[in-house]
Amino acid sequence: MHVAFLGSHSQFQPRQMISSLRERNYRLFFFGQLISVIGTWMQTVAQSFLVLDLTHSGTQLGLTLAVRFLPIFAFGPLGGLFADRLDKRRVLLVTQTLSGLLAGAFAILIATGSIRLWIVYLLALALGFVNVFDNPARQSFISEMVSPPDLANAVTLNSVAMNMARVFGAALGGVLAAAIGLALCFGCNAISFAAVLISLVAMRKSKLFPAKRVAKEKGQVRQGLRYVRGTPELLIPLVMIAVVGTLAWEFQVTLPLMATNVFHGGAAAYGVMASVMGAGAVVGGLISAARPRPRARALCLAAIGWGIAILAAAAAPNLTLELVAMVFVGYGSITFNSFAKTTLQLAAKPEMRGRVMALWALAWLGSTPIGGPIVGWVGQSVGARWSLVLGGLPTVICGILALPALSRIDRRVARNHGSEETSLAAADLAAASVAAASPPETSPEETSDDHSPAISSVSPAG
Repeated sequence: MHVAFLGSHSQFQPRQMISSLRERNYRLFFFGQLISVIGTWMQTVAQSFLVLDLTHSGTQLGLTLAVRFLPIFAFGPLGGLFADRLDKRRVLLVTQTLSGLLAGAFAILIATGSIRLWIVYLLALALGFVNVFDNPARQSFISEMVSPPDLANAVTLNSVAMNMARVFGAALGGVLAAAIGLALCFGCNAISFAAVLISLVAMRKSKLFPAKRVAKEKGQVRQGLRYVRGTPELLIPLVMIAVVGTLAWEFQVTLPLMATNVFHGGAAAYGVMASVMGAGAVVGGLISAARPRPRARALCLAAIGWGIAILAAAAAPNLTLELVAMVFVGYGSITFNSFAKTTLQLAAKPEMRGRVMALWALAWLGSTPIGGPIVGWVGQSVGARWSLVLGGLPTVICGILALPALSRIDRRVARNHGSEETSLAAADLAAASVAAASPPETSPEETSDDHSPAISSVSPAG
């Protein structure tokens, strides 16, 4: 069974916190991603305020994000199939290069004053098509850089890198956008992709743990969907991720609206809010990394706690208390996300991992075309605080509703795990009993030595 890890212990183990960084290939990937995603967050901050500068509309901001994630919504499972069929490292070399070129195009158009809203939509759509192939390949490639015991830690540390990057990237993006201009943020992001490309080229192929590639056949996308539908350990978390991703994970819409409309702080306030949220996420990620084997129900508890934190952020009366709440929002976001990805990575068969992680991208990111405009409209029409309530309340409800089902899965896995241990113990006992009842084997030399006195006593008589 591919979910045995869920029934194992999950106590806090500080030594486990960075265990996957012992692998050279993953260490290269980790730091390359860290640098690149700092640039991505600088671009994210700049793009949000670029759209607000052009349109002064929260709805348009939501629609821009929707366009970016529309390709994942439409073609995400196909990208996962390509990840299962192809060399993931080569796929990433192509997709990361294209992402850097698109960021460079943004920078040039903004610097020359040629940027228009339709161009923003077009470039966002192009980046979305790149991410169709990049996301599942990047997520499933983690399992090929580390040994199985370190996989859960590597998945969580990857989320830590994303949020460490948010701390620095959002802060730098907010400062640069306010002080110097938006073009520089996009230019820095374009350059930052070099770090990932260098890390991929520098990897030792002999130290990778490649999954068996899936041969090309008809109906493999449907096969992946059927596999998930018939596996509750995958289906329930994916449904939770879809609901939460649609309504709660829209901070690129909600936080700029809160910063501008509620606290009247603009890009600098948004950068501080995103950085504080990222700092909380880093703490949460390190604590999660020290828990190598989370149980299934931990995902429900993380959802409940995260939803409560989002509701607290919605109710915060001033910026100071908002920043305090954002620490817990960040902590909850990475805890939920890392538990979800770890559950999916370890519960999925290796040959299905690309398609399963494509469904994760579809549920978590591809839901933005639905959630982004809705959350943006609510924030613009009813109030920015209500855009957070729209995310926090369903997250709490999701965790409560899924808790009984995932607890049953935990109990079943624990019984199976106990049965396996009992069977192994019985087999060991039986083997020991057989060994004790059998006469010891002796070599010819030992036989000769044991009988030599008798031969000596007979020889003189002969």
